Amino acid sequence: MPAPMTATPDADPFARVRDSFDRQAFMRTLDARLTQVGAGRCEAVMPIQPAFGQQHGFLHGAVVTALSDSAAGHAALSLMPPGASVLAIEYKQNFFAPATGDRLIARAEVVRAGKTVSVVTAHAFTVTNGVEKPVALLVATMMTMRDAA
Repeated sequence: MPAPMTATPDADPFARVRDSFDRQAFMRTLDARLTQVGAGRCEAVMPIQPAFGQQHGFLHGAVVTALSDSAAGHAALSLMPPGASVLAIEYKQNFFAPATGDRLIARAEVVRAGKTVSVVTAHAFTVTNGVEKPVALLVATMMTMRDAA
């Protein structure tokens, strides 16, 4: 008689989150990478490069928003069922200070994970000589896309 089938736990339950992030061409263009992934949270980091500056020499707000949006989406994805993918359906970005320094960090955390819609925040910081400075806050609504991974 064959042995009963048992579920094999994932060796890395967040591999699909990292895989999804790595498939984003824009994140590769920004030289962004995930540095932390956990249940309902995600951190992404990128170097601040002059090529992504705006007319005053600050990192362009669209870049700050893009990294924050991606971190938020992947934090939401970490709580979604297997086979699901994530899509932003709304976000609002508040800027506190110009983004200057060596690196940009976006730390995202799910506020509420629903079956179809999740709400996530992402705090953005710049780092200069090892010192973090808050520069923005994103509040986003993410949609669970089933069977779309």
